[in-house]
Amino acid sequence: MSFLSVGWLWLLAVVAALAVAYLLIQWWGRRRYTVRFTNLELLASVAPKRPGWRRHVPAGLLLLALASMAVAMARPTRAMDVPRERATIIMAIDVSISMDATDVVPTRLEAAKAAATAFTEQLPDAINLGLVAFAGTATVLVPPSTDHQAVSNAVARLQLAEATAIGEAVLASIRVLDGMPAAPGGEPVPATVVLMSDGETTVGTPTDVAAEAAQEAGIPVTTIAFGTPTGTIEYQGELVQVPVNVEELAGLADVTGGSTFEAVTAEELRSVYADIGSSVGFEKEDREVGTWFVGGAFALAALGALGSLLWFSRLP
Repeated sequence: MSFLSVGWLWLLAVVAALAVAYLLIQWWGRRRYTVRFTNLELLASVAPKRPGWRRHVPAGLLLLALASMAVAMARPTRAMDVPRERATIIMAIDVSISMDATDVVPTRLEAAKAAATAFTEQLPDAINLGLVAFAGTATVLVPPSTDHQAVSNAVARLQLAEATAIGEAVLASIRVLDGMPAAPGGEPVPATVVLMSDGETTVGTPTDVAAEAAQEAGIPVTTIAFGTPTGTIEYQGELVQVPVNVEELAGLADVTGGSTFEAVTAEELRSVYADIGSSVGFEKEDREVGTWFVGGAFALAALGALGSLLWFSRLP
């Protein structure tokens, strides 16, 4: 936490001085009272029962309220995640035949669809989201927009197809992002591709060529390698091994400046998407949080007043 008007924190010294003065007054009053009545047994029998610790509670809460107001005067700030203006995310999902593997229950594709839907639901409304599906070719199913429900609906309709064209998916995403209107002042729109796959490029543009194109365009590609090394599918009557190529996806992310993740269960995939959603499309900004301290001061003062009324029938 930092402060925009740090000079006001000197008021905390005033609060500390009041606290010291209160303690001294309490000590001095108790000492004078003790000296005046040296017969302690007689004093105990005639003196009214003292409220004990409760008598200090209103004063303590008042001092805390004053300290909270002093901090609020200093205009405290806190780094917070704020949606980036006009941020755009392209979600690219592999729908190749290997996504029918059941090493992830019920299948890789069904688990991916559930996780992708959760991802769309937790993104802030202001972020533009688009969807690209790829197998032997790459298809832009939903152009980027703030209509996240359209993406969720398209995810639910995803169907399996043959081959894997990761490179084509990257290039299709770049073309879509190039078509986005520039931000005010001509600055490029902050954009990211989140690509999930369980395999490697088998047709179309090689992954490394597409990675170089994304690097030149300044578009980071974050990759998710989904599935286990022992995944299998039944294809044309034969059992076929469909292990995940983690290295190819990690290389794509590394070249383009994105992040790379691995997930071998549906729960891990949901967690990965949640991590990406909390970082992609956001930036850290210092926001003033003085109202928190003003509210805290009011609550403390109100509690002190309530305690004084209940215990002593008067305000402090």
